[in-house]
Order: sequence, then C-alpha cells, then structure tokens
Amino acid sequence: MAAERPPSVDRLVREVDGLGLPQPLVVDAVRAALAGGGPELVEGHVEAAARRLMLPVINATGVLLHTNLGRAPLAVGRDASYTNLEFDLATGKRSSRHETVGAVLARACGAEAALVVNNGAAGVMLALAALAQDQGVAVSRGELIEVGGGFRLPDVMALSGARLVEVGTTNRTRAADYESVLDEVAVVFKVHRSNYRITGFTEDAPVKALADLARPLVVDLGSGLLDASCPWLADGPPEWLRGEPAVRQTLTAGADLVLFSGDKLLGGPQAGVIAGKAQFVEACARHPLYRAMRPGALVLATLQDVALAYLGRDAASLPFWRMALTSQSDLLRRAHGLGHGTVVDCASITGGGTLPGVEIPSAGIALQGDVTAELRSRSPKPIIARIENDATVLDLRTVDPDDDCLLVDALAAMS
Repeated sequence: MAAERPPSVDRLVREVDGLGLPQPLVVDAVRAALAGGGPELVEGHVEAAARRLMLPVINATGVLLHTNLGRAPLAVGRDASYTNLEFDLATGKRSSRHETVGAVLARACGAEAALVVNNGAAGVMLALAALAQDQGVAVSRGELIEVGGGFRLPDVMALSGARLVEVGTTNRTRAADYESVLDEVAVVFKVHRSNYRITGFTEDAPVKALADLARPLVVDLGSGLLDASCPWLADGPPEWLRGEPAVRQTLTAGADLVLFSGDKLLGGPQAGVIAGKAQFVEACARHPLYRAMRPGALVLATLQDVALAYLGRDAASLPFWRMALTSQSDLLRRAHGLGHGTVVDCASITGGGTLPGVEIPSAGIALQGDVTAELRSRSPKPIIARIENDATVLDLRTVDPDDDCLLVDALAAMS
C-alpha cells in the first residue's frame, strides 16, 4: 500500500484561522507543526506564533514601572504626518532636533538646556565621553551600581573612554575623598542608588558639597522625578515619594549635569535625558556618539507631550500618576465590584529600579493556588499577575479600570 501523502502546506494555510498574521508567518507555523508531529498541531503553532508578537497585556502585578511590561504605560496616537523635526519654521532653514523638545524639558526641570538620548545608559555614556574621554572620573565605591539587564557602571564608563577613579568606601564617602583625587580626574560623578539601599553606619557626600569642587559635577538620578515639590499634584508629593532626590533640586544644589530616564517616575517613553548647564549639554550634542544615540521623531514628540503636561500641571493625563495616586479605598470598591475571588489588601511598588523597599497600599483579588499560566493565556489581553503566600494576586493599582470587564470574564471562567 502506498504511503499516505502528507497534507499540503498551502491547503492547511487556507483552512487554519491565521489570527490576523500575515501569510508568511502562518506558513512558517504550519511547516513547524508538520515537522514537529502533524497537522493536528497546526492550530497550536499558529496561536503560539501570534502570541510571540508584542501584544497589549493587563498588568495586575502591582509593579507600576514593570520593566518586562514596558515600564510607564503611555498612549501614543498620531496621524501620519511630517513634523518640523529638524526644520526651523521661522527661518525656513535646518535646525537641530534636540533644541525644541530639549527646551521644553529644560523649562520643566529648571535647567539651562536639555538633550534627549535613547535611554539612561546612553545618557551616562555620552556625558562621560563628552566631558572625560581618556580622563579620570571620580565615583564613590558605594555607587558603583549594577541594575537590571547587566548594566554595570564601570563597564559603561569604560566604553565611554573615561577612566574610573574610585573614592571612599562602600558605606562611607565624604567630599574630602573626592577632593583628594582632583588632580587625577576631569569629572566628579555622583550616582543615585535607585534600586538598593545601604543602611547603618553610612555617609554620603551631598551634591552641594561636591559642587564646590573645581570639576564639573555630573549626577545620575536615574528615576527622573522632576521636582521634589510635585507642583503638578494638587496635594503635593505623596508620602511614599518623600526623600526621593529630584532633578530641579539637584541642579539648584549645584550639579552641572543631571541624567535621568524618561520611562520611570517621569512617566514617559523610554529615553534618557541630559539636563543642566548649556555649555555641557552642548558638548554632549556635539559629540559624535550623540548621532548614534539620538531618538526619532515619535519618541521626541511623545516626550514633548509629557513635558507639556508637567508644565501645564496636568498629571491626570499621565497614566503613571493616575495609577500611583488612586486611593486604596477606590481600589477596594473596584475589587468588590468584580464579583469573583477574594478581595484582599496588598501592596504595590513603583519598580523599574526606583524607590527600593517603598510600598504603596493597594487592593486586589486573590485566587487559590498558582493560576498565572491560565491568566497569561487569556484573550484578547493576557493578564500578568503575581504569586503571594501560595495564592495568585491581581493588584488593581496597575490595572486600567477599562480592563476590569476583562478581569471579570477571566475570574468567572476560573470560578
């Protein structure tokens, strides 16, 4: 008897629900299914291919700036249009892409000038390359950080061409330690330990003391709080934010440049911002590395919208602040309204390498056991939750209220 012919790839592609995937990806999924076992696997392979794409998800983890989920959520909707990215409307001549958005950001944080790059690490590398290439940079031993994804400050400094000069000790560094190496360095560099704390017998040199040294002072704040007084919030800074260093106050204390991220406490898109004295910002803009690190029009336009919201004291337009400031009582009301699971008090965190150890009272739904895999399989939006005390917790602080209906469907299906 002749062997049965394998099914036609073309036929299976026509018959299967492609879930909106373009035909080449459906063909790849069908071929992988046939190679892996047979036509009965086709549907699963197509679904897996669709879920490997970047998709919107529901963040029920309670981590406001979840790095794996894109950090600060931000709606970006723009018509197809050219922009005056590098065009001066007044003169009709070419301009620089960093000047317009940079000026708005500078105004928002009290700097003379500002420059936008792709991310925080790019900001560190560019600033040190522009101000200290082939020269020494003084850094406290207690600030030689490593953050998520293997970002190690000494490695980035080496790539910038600057030479690390360690000062002080892990737990105590004074201004005199920096002063003792001034003959060896071109820049004094202070780094905010944004994702860990050193407690006990400790001492840090304040920005004001380092500003008195005869070298440019660069401060990497990382988290990107623009102003400690939070003038965009009617009630001022929330308790969980108190003590967090801010850009405006750091510049006022004497820093020449302050570096921070766009997608952390700023609540904007992924970007790095270099803000401070015009002469040093311009040195960064002139450096050849800037061309490799500069963002495109979409990021710049989105960041401009964020800066304008701060200047207009319109924090309600920024999803990060809306979520962060929702009261626990409002979250409890939402949780009771879902009608399934056990309503629980819980705690959210800012995440994204900010405010380590700081918790924000929250509320959510607890389900028995670990059902995170089932929640991740939900459609149209996978639901990402956390495990706590052998239960699955859905923290509502990081869930958009518009998605509550999807939570109801998921919880009902699992009841």
